[in-house]
Amino acid sequence: MDLFKALQVSASGMDAQAMRLRVVAENLANRDTTASAPGGDPYRRKTITFEARLDRSLGVETVRVKRLGRDETPFDTRFDPAHPAADEKGYVKVPNVNSFIEVMDMREAQRSYSANLAVLEVARGMLMRAIELLR
Repeated sequence: MDLFKALQVSASGMDAQAMRLRVVAENLANRDTTASAPGGDPYRRKTITFEARLDRSLGVETVRVKRLGRDETPFDTRFDPAHPAADEKGYVKVPNVNSFIEVMDMREAQRSYSANLAVLEVARGMLMRAIELLR
C-alpha cells in the first residue's frame, strides 16, 4: 500500500473517532438535562453510525460518519413533585443516557483514535526515512 494512502486511511479513522468522542461528551454533559415544562421530553441520547466509503481518487476504503441519530430508548422517570417538569403524579422524565455505556464508548473511541495515530506516525516516519535516503 502506498504510504500516502495509509496516511489518508488513518486520518479518516481519526476524524471519525474524534466525532464519536464529541457525541459521547455531549451525551455525558446532558445526562441530567430534563424538560423545563410539564410533559416535555428531556435530553435524548445521540448515537453515531459509521460507514466505509471508497475514495476513488486514492483507491482505498476510508471511514466516515454516516449519520448522527437519536436513541429511541424510552425515558425513565423519577419522583420529584417540586420539579417544574413534573407531571400530575409528580414524576419527571429523565434522559436515556447511561454513563457506563458512554464511558465504554469513550474508551473504545480513544483506543481506535490512538491506533490510527500510531499508524499515521509509522507511515510518516517511513516517508521521512525515504526522503533521507534520497538526499
